[in-house]
Amino acid sequence: MARYTGPKTKIARKFGEAIFGDDKSFEKRNYPPGQHGNNRRRGKKSEYAIQLMEKQKAKYTYGILERQFRNMFEKATRATGITGEVLLQLCESRLDNVVYRMGISPSRSGARQLVSHRHITVNGELVNIPSYQLNPGDVVGVREKSKSLEAILNSLSNSSATYEWITWNNETKLGTYVSVPGRVQIPENINEQFIVELYSK
Repeated sequence: MARYTGPKTKIARKFGEAIFGDDKSFEKRNYPPGQHGNNRRRGKKSEYAIQLMEKQKAKYTYGILERQFRNMFEKATRATGITGEVLLQLCESRLDNVVYRMGISPSRSGARQLVSHRHITVNGELVNIPSYQLNPGDVVGVREKSKSLEAILNSLSNSSATYEWITWNNETKLGTYVSVPGRVQIPENINEQFIVELYSK
């Protein structure tokens, strides 16, 4: 199973925002990494550099590697609607992302682990594929044997975010992926138009 396992704070500093969630190290040094720290004067970025950075930010945010991301872009191109918006909707519809949005895990990498370790069900069936694409109306839940897992209980008790396109019942540990989110409902700070321009070259 391919995934990014390198230093996360360094990547967050590169983009200038905590894309992996709360990070004390990032708060201490929220400037780009490198030998010269904050003193190095960086010239104006080229159009290509800006587009590439936006694509990398999206990939790291959702925990998707290049080939898979490219396939998702091609799928978004074939779909009806605005390509960039559809691409983000496909990222948001991934099972690991929805598990994270429901508050079952405090991070996407943690959600990915819960899915691959067979703690999550979709419509009552065990699914261990983090990239599984959900459809509106799908019911995501915690497997019966895993409902008492400390990591899940802690995450749910600390979760306060709510999304209009997802419902969650804390008693039954079941949630519904109600609808595909609109662009305004996706809180990620990603300029999807730059990604479309990069791939369209």
